[in-house]
Amino acid sequence: MTARMHNKVAFVTGGGSGIGAATAIKMAAEGATVVVCGRREEPLQEVVAQIEAAGGKAAYRVADVSNEESFVNAIKSTAAEFGRLDVMVNNAMAFTWGGVDTMSTADWHANFATTVDGTFWGTRAAMQLMKEQGGGSIVNLASICGVFGTAWMSGYSAAKAAVINFSRAVASEGAPFKVRCNVVIPGVVSTPSTAGMLGDDKTRNNTEKLIPMGRVGEAEELANAVFFLASDEASYITGASLAVDGGRSSDLYTVLE
Repeated sequence: MTARMHNKVAFVTGGGSGIGAATAIKMAAEGATVVVCGRREEPLQEVVAQIEAAGGKAAYRVADVSNEESFVNAIKSTAAEFGRLDVMVNNAMAFTWGGVDTMSTADWHANFATTVDGTFWGTRAAMQLMKEQGGGSIVNLASICGVFGTAWMSGYSAAKAAVINFSRAVASEGAPFKVRCNVVIPGVVSTPSTAGMLGDDKTRNNTEKLIPMGRVGEAEELANAVFFLASDEASYITGASLAVDGGRSSDLYTVLE
């Protein structure tokens, strides 16, 4: 265990699995006190137990990010308990599949409730706390779908695109108060949420053929990027969008063998 986040307090949404859990474990290993947030208690307890078993400090909050009151109260209670909030990671997301011509308005809105509204509420609460204490770092998770159009995922793509540009505005507003805001843009990552998509060898192999590095990403690789942008090592970086996608977004044409 090193101490690049010694005495920092971090709050991570979607912290019970995947990128959120990996990020929490990484930050705790670097000395932060980490609070993981999610809708289901058991996965959060498991992440906290894993962190504590390794000698780290962690707690959890059960809250639905799409519920403003519940979510904001979880953030405020964290700052009250631990005395500050240094890092906010808005990682929780939700999405629906469907063609534009068949998607219901309810399904369209469902893509925004957690991904956009939740990111706004989390960022707003963090901004208020961080401005009062003299600074902090916010990292929002977008998606490669927010950079490129993706068939059958128009709502999710639009929501993640909103997160990217929203974060630029936050960076501009926060800079005078030493509050940084950056975005990590994952490509295809092996997590519980992509298990269905990558569940069979044929689908996984076809997906990997589209990625220049020839494989899907791992949650820990995304956590490393989130950690960097959240840490003091990125002290002069704000308003940036960092693609962590194995080169997928840099490749216009992919040659399939």
